[in-house]
Amino acid sequence: MAAAAHAPWPRPQGLLLDAMGTLITLRDSVGTTYAAVAADHGVHADPAAIDARFPAIYRAAPPLAFNLSEPDALRQAEVGWWGARIREVFQSLAGAPEPGDALVDALYARFAQPALWRVYPEVPERLAAWHRQGLRLAVVSNFDGRLHALLRELGLMAWLERVIVSSEIGAAKPSAVPFRRALEALALEPHEVWHVGDQPEDEEGASRAGVRCLRLRRP
Repeated sequence: MAAAAHAPWPRPQGLLLDAMGTLITLRDSVGTTYAAVAADHGVHADPAAIDARFPAIYRAAPPLAFNLSEPDALRQAEVGWWGARIREVFQSLAGAPEPGDALVDALYARFAQPALWRVYPEVPERLAAWHRQGLRLAVVSNFDGRLHALLRELGLMAWLERVIVSSEIGAAKPSAVPFRRALEALALEPHEVWHVGDQPEDEEGASRAGVRCLRLRRP
């Protein structure tokens, strides 16, 4: 018996795009950067050991999402969230000292530097082509306020109408809320957009919002 053919998806009017792992990525591993900044503060750490521990610590963390409208309070919450992850990483390393506030602040600031990131080679051409075709483009990311400046400095904001980050809206993927916020910002309905992302929470969150999702599987 022949398999039933899947109906083609209707052409979207907009695309909601994940950021990390979809549009941009780190030039060096998390462990490499953590170890380099730690060394500047007199703390020795093995980059490979950090890279081995960081993914599980990040996945087990509470959502990077806060219900705060005051900018200073929001930034403090973001730094506090990342500070907790940084301390968990160093606490998991045998013989590593407790990282102080100065090291936490330095690491938070380092990951805000555009030089630490790179845009995937095909991304500018794709964004430009989609923009020429009239597609409305927005980013939906489980990240914090640093993403706005990063995307601007990396040259991607020329094609993006909105950037929705979890820390600012009080909800993170796989919640449907970030997608609904993006739909509201673009004045589009769920059936009028596709989401492009690389993680399971992209598929799950998009599905909850009634949005079709294309899952990237980068090497």
